[in-house]
Amino acid sequence: MTETPAVFNHFGHCVTDLDRSVTFYTSLFGFVEKRRMDVPDQPTSKLLSVDPPVGLSAAYLVKDGTTLELLRFDRAGNPPARRRPFNEPGLTHLSFCVDDPAATCARAVELGGSVDEGTDVGAAVFIRDPDGQPIELIGMAYRSMLL
Repeated sequence: MTETPAVFNHFGHCVTDLDRSVTFYTSLFGFVEKRRMDVPDQPTSKLLSVDPPVGLSAAYLVKDGTTLELLRFDRAGNPPARRRPFNEPGLTHLSFCVDDPAATCARAVELGGSVDEGTDVGAAVFIRDPDGQPIELIGMAYRSMLL
């Protein structure tokens, strides 16, 4: 079987406040904002299967060769956020190795996020961004064991 050539492009993450989320990811994890754009409704509606008006704005953040696309839909009728169980099919979380997980937890709260109480197992802990996206924090010492 022949492999189809592919190059990874980005992860997309829907947020409710673009500025707040840009600040969260740039301040906490060192992402760099590369671009913002207001996306035209017609092709976006068709591509994403979202009824117009779509009202999509996007910010593109880059870190370690990975792009995180933050999407904000400025429109009525967006579904409310919900907590997805980890065993539900689909992407479950983001994960970052950090020098000081406890300090990163505290800073996440300062930036509008939260810490999932009861998840600290010593080697890892879960926080959530301001919109509830689960993020696993792992001490930097564990990085070589995970790759």
